[in-house]
Amino acid sequence: ETNTSPFHPFENQQGDILRMEKEHQVLKEQLREAEEKFEQLQSRSSEEISALEELLKKNIEETKVSQNELDWFHQDSETQKKKWQQEKKENRENLKALKGTAKKHSDTNDRYLKTIDDKEKQYNACLNTFLETSNKFANEKSKLEELIRKSQGDSQECEKRAVKAEISVLQIWKETETWKLKSNIAKAEGTLRILKAQSSSPSAAPVLKSQVDAWEIFISNVKKQLEKVEAEYEEKIELVRNGARNCLSKVETVDFLFP
Repeated sequence: ETNTSPFHPFENQQGDILRMEKEHQVLKEQLREAEEKFEQLQSRSSEEISALEELLKKNIEETKVSQNELDWFHQDSETQKKKWQQEKKENRENLKALKGTAKKHSDTNDRYLKTIDDKEKQYNACLNTFLETSNKFANEKSKLEELIRKSQGDSQECEKRAVKAEISVLQIWKETETWKLKSNIAKAEGTLRILKAQSSSPSAAPVLKSQVDAWEIFISNVKKQLEKVEAEYEEKIELVRNGARNCLSKVETVDFLFP
């Protein structure tokens, strides 16, 4: 009655109600703190949810844009694929045409080579004839010089024959040298025509340009050599006709190697 004994059924021992009251206060305080934390978390969560919703909305919009770009890329890829297939077909057709042209040029080149071989045979035959004629004229010149020493009366006639022989030899040398140079020019021009025809293709032009330039320089050099040979032989022939001596010598020439 003086609150010195447990109050059944609420107390098992003295002070349980006070202890429970204190625990209740502690629990109320913890509940209040928990409610405050919950409100703070709820507020923070709401902000994060709003930010996430905004980010999700932005990602959805970006996804739509990316999808549109992907669709455009697929369309562009299809267009490029069709274009490449068409170019591949055209390149295949061009390659086929180039092979036909190359075969045609190869056949033409074979004909030119055969013609060159025939011309070389003719040149060798002419060269042999020239050597025989040169020896013949040399022997005849010796005989004429001997006749001049033996007969002063016939010296003028012999002199004329000697001049004619020298002119003939110089003309033969001139014809031989010019024929050889012209033959080289013809060979080079034939090859140059083939190279120019082949370089009409855009893909082959850079590869063949250096060869075309080399052959053009070769032709130019040989033509200059031809003009020099013709001029110097004509000068020698004119000197012989005017009574000059010791003109029976070949004009020095330079052998240009084919590119």
